[in-house]
Amino acid sequence: MAKVKKIKKPNIDLNRFANQFRNLDTSNPAAWPSAPKALLLTGLALLVLVALWFVWLKGVKEEWDAAIAQEATLKTQYTDKLRKAINLEALLKQREQVQQYVFLLEKQLPGKAEMDALLLDVNQAGVGRALKFELFKPGAEVARDYYVELPIAVRVNGKFHDMGEFMADIANLSRIVTLNNVAIEPNKDGDLVMNSLVKTFRYLTAEEQAEQAAKRKAEAAKAKKK
Repeated sequence: MAKVKKIKKPNIDLNRFANQFRNLDTSNPAAWPSAPKALLLTGLALLVLVALWFVWLKGVKEEWDAAIAQEATLKTQYTDKLRKAINLEALLKQREQVQQYVFLLEKQLPGKAEMDALLLDVNQAGVGRALKFELFKPGAEVARDYYVELPIAVRVNGKFHDMGEFMADIANLSRIVTLNNVAIEPNKDGDLVMNSLVKTFRYLTAEEQAEQAAKRKAEAAKAKKK
């Protein structure tokens, strides 16, 4: 029968190992014995690994959050584009209708050279209804984004029926003319006095359009700086 050799257990001197951790100079770890020095280095290595792990996890979480936000944005964009694609034909038809309407409105806006004739039409509309003008005073032009507005202070005397016909004639002019702030009151002669602010409009010249575009650009740049 073969003999079984006994494995000798390593002889570890625990007292000697423990003595290496006594009276350590914390200000000079380089002078420590091998056991505490190795333990310190192992602990530092573990701390570095743990720190790197958390830093990596933080970066991964930020990338995850950014991806989730981007996914939501892309879904919204996709839904919006899909809706537009489905309604494209209807939108094109609507756009064409709007363009036709704008074209008709532009035809009702006189050019700068036609303004004198339009003012004469307004005056003749009152004279033709036997109204007497006490005031017909054009004011300063006001430039809007795409057109120019000309206010005219008007005061006329006459009969109520004639004033109503005058208003109807103004509404039926081929150009856009509006009556604003209308106030009617009796006068000493038994007739009526009507005060109103008549507004006419004309389209911008090419030079004026360039000026308005430059003005809007400057205002946008100023607002952006704020």
